[in-house]
Amino acid sequence: MKKTFKIAVLALISALFITSCGVNQLTVQNGDTVSVHYTGTFENGEKFDSSVDRGVPLDFQVGAGQMIPGFDSAVVGMKIWDKKTVTLLPKDAYGERDEKNLQVVPKEQLKSFTDAWVKLEKWAILETQIWDIEILDSDETTVTLDWNHPMAGKTLNFDIEMVNITRN
Repeated sequence: MKKTFKIAVLALISALFITSCGVNQLTVQNGDTVSVHYTGTFENGEKFDSSVDRGVPLDFQVGAGQMIPGFDSAVVGMKIWDKKTVTLLPKDAYGERDEKNLQVVPKEQLKSFTDAWVKLEKWAILETQIWDIEILDSDETTVTLDWNHPMAGKTLNFDIEMVNITRN
């Protein structure tokens, strides 16, 4: 029993020594694959997404364009178990709203939606693989679509916790 206890204590001391010496203290760099927990909120505090709520961290490769730019750059320099809160202006998130992203389309080009029983009327949402597209206006023959990302123009807050770092 005493021998087992001594081995356990030595293992703990070794682990603390290794950690305090900086070994196993990777800091995130571009190209690393990371796992993070995050909670995203709007300026008014309303939550729009959370990996914490799902209980599954988000994995992505830093700098590979898989994340919005501000989130990607926010994790650079973090270490495992570091926590950080960042505020991202629209330019670092989903961009500003752009009136050039409004498009008038003949209703006949949206037949796949009407075949799926979607009414092509004002304020309707067209669910696509890219993101949801809002119909801003509708008449007998055309609809005006808003191709801006739904979070374009919004300032976003993220609470981020680094869970794992894999050097690629």
